[in-house]
Amino acid sequence: MNTMREIRIEKVTLNMGCGGDKKKIEKSQKFLSTITGQEPVVTTTHKRTTFGTSKGKPMGVKVTLRGKRAKEILQDTFEALDKKLKKGQINDGNFSFGIKESIDLPNVKYDPDIGIVGLDVCVNLERPGFTVKRRRKRPSKIGKKHLITKDQTIKWIEKQGVEVVG
Repeated sequence: MNTMREIRIEKVTLNMGCGGDKKKIEKSQKFLSTITGQEPVVTTTHKRTTFGTSKGKPMGVKVTLRGKRAKEILQDTFEALDKKLKKGQINDGNFSFGIKESIDLPNVKYDPDIGIVGLDVCVNLERPGFTVKRRRKRPSKIGKKHLITKDQTIKWIEKQGVEVVG
């Protein structure tokens, strides 16, 4: 197989929405830093929301993982899902899913300081050569044959040992 056609993980993003509650944000930061070993980033609102939250208020916490650590975390999150994903959660080169309880993850024990929290996992896939698309000075378009389709994403997920349902 051509090495330029291989699909790999670009990044895995773990996100926890907290709804602006400062205690939840602190708990989420602690949880994500213990799982990943990285410092999480607090996400803020960009404009006034329909829920009445004003601009610049903290709303959640996220961590972006790349490389070897991203693969490890992704395998752990697949274990929490019982290795099943729905087709509706899969897009062209991207897929995402939620984990309802943090204690479903392997190697995570209940911490009374944190409690039971849920998180969202978003995965972006890429092929070698996608750096052309991310150039700062002159971004280029990638050829249609080099883009990742939904069917190719499903095949990649099934290679990881995860069943794609309905």
